[in-house]
Amino acid sequence: MIRLFLFLFLATSLFGARVETFRWSNGETYLSFLERNKLPLKPLFYNLDEDEKQLTEEIISGVGCKETREKDGSLLQVFIPLNEELQIHIYKHKEDYFFETIPIISETKTEAFIIKIQNSPYQDILDETGSKKLATIFLEGFQNSLNFKRDLKKGDTLAMLYEQKYRLGQPFSMPTLKASMIEVHGKRHYVYLGADEKYYNQDGSSLQGYFLGTPVKNARISSHFTKKRFHPILKKYRAHLGVDYAAGRGTPIYSAGDGRVVFVGDSAGYGKVTKIQHSDGYLTLYAHQHSFKKGLKNGSNVKKEEVIGYVGSTGLSTGPHLHFGLYKDGEAIDPLRVVQVATKKISAKEKEAFFKLKENYNKDIDSHITNETKFVRASMPENVCYFFDKDETKHEQSAPAS
Repeated sequence: MIRLFLFLFLATSLFGARVETFRWSNGETYLSFLERNKLPLKPLFYNLDEDEKQLTEEIISGVGCKETREKDGSLLQVFIPLNEELQIHIYKHKEDYFFETIPIISETKTEAFIIKIQNSPYQDILDETGSKKLATIFLEGFQNSLNFKRDLKKGDTLAMLYEQKYRLGQPFSMPTLKASMIEVHGKRHYVYLGADEKYYNQDGSSLQGYFLGTPVKNARISSHFTKKRFHPILKKYRAHLGVDYAAGRGTPIYSAGDGRVVFVGDSAGYGKVTKIQHSDGYLTLYAHQHSFKKGLKNGSNVKKEEVIGYVGSTGLSTGPHLHFGLYKDGEAIDPLRVVQVATKKISAKEKEAFFKLKENYNKDIDSHITNETKFVRASMPENVCYFFDKDETKHEQSAPAS
C-alpha cells in the first residue's frame, strides 16, 4: 500500500492536484470529518477492526495534517497524526477509498539556547523562539521551587537543553526538556531529566507530582501502552494509547488524582467515558464503563481515589475492563511509566548514575553559555514529503505547496 501511495502522490502532483496543510478543528470527530468530505463511511470506519476504530477517537484537536485534493476539491488522501510515531492514512485508489495506520517519519535533534532575562522566563522564551511549548516545559520544571516574579532580575541567564522531533522539516510534537538552568541572585538552579524519565533538581530530589498507583484495585493488566508496533499476523501498524485493567463488571473505578470532570458521557468506540482534567496539563480518561457514579457531571470536582464509575464493557469491548488513558498537553503518555516513576525513591546506585548524568549536562550548559548559543529557527521548506517502502526505507520527494 505504501508503494502505491508514492505512485499516487507523484501522479497527483503531475496532474494538478494540490497539497494542503490544515489543523484538526476543535470539536471535529473522525466521523464528522468523513461526512464533511463526503467520504464513504463503510470502508473508512464501519469495516475497521475494534483497535482501529478506537484509534480514530485519539485524534488531537489542533494537530497538523496533510491532505491532497483534486482540482474539484475532492479528497485524494490525508495524513492525520495520532502521536509522534503513528498516523492515519486515508487514500483513494481508482474509485475506492482505503484506511491504514502507518509510521510517521521524523528525526530527533538535540538543541539548546541561552537567553538573558528581560521580562520573564515565559515571555522571553516565547519572544526568542515563538514556541509556547518550549516556554511551558521550562516553567514546569521550576514551578515548585522558584518564584520568578519575586526572585529574578533583568540580565539573569537562562539555558535550555532539549530534544525536538521534526516532521517534514518542521518542529513536531512536544519537545523533551533534557536540562535547564536559571540564575537567581548569582546562584544557578538546575532541572535534569534522569534516565528513568523523571525530573530532578541539582541535589537529586524528585520534582514530579504523582497519580494514584492504579484506578482499579487488585486488577490484572490485560494490555499495555504502545505508540507503535507492527502486527506480524495482520501486517498492520497498531497502537494502544492506554493501559487496560481486566476486572469484574461493577468493580469501582477511582480517580487517579485531584481534578475537574471535563467530559462524562458516551462515545462510539470507548463506550461510557469519563475525562478528568488535572493540573500541569494532565488529563485522564476512563473508558468502557458500565455506569457512572451518581451525580457525576461535567464540571464536577473530584479528589484523588474518589469513586467515579464502575467497570463494564460498553463501546468496542470484548469483555469487562477499564481502558485508562493519560495525556500530557493533549498527547498520550504511558500511565504506568508516570505512576512508577512518581512513587519510586531513587536508590544509592541510581543516585551515582544521576550525578554522572548531571555532570555531563552541566558541561553542555557551560559550553552553550560560553558560546552564547542562540535559538535557530527551522528553515526547511514545508513542501518536502517523506515516504515509506515496506522495508521502511525513507524516500524524499518535493511537492507543490498550495
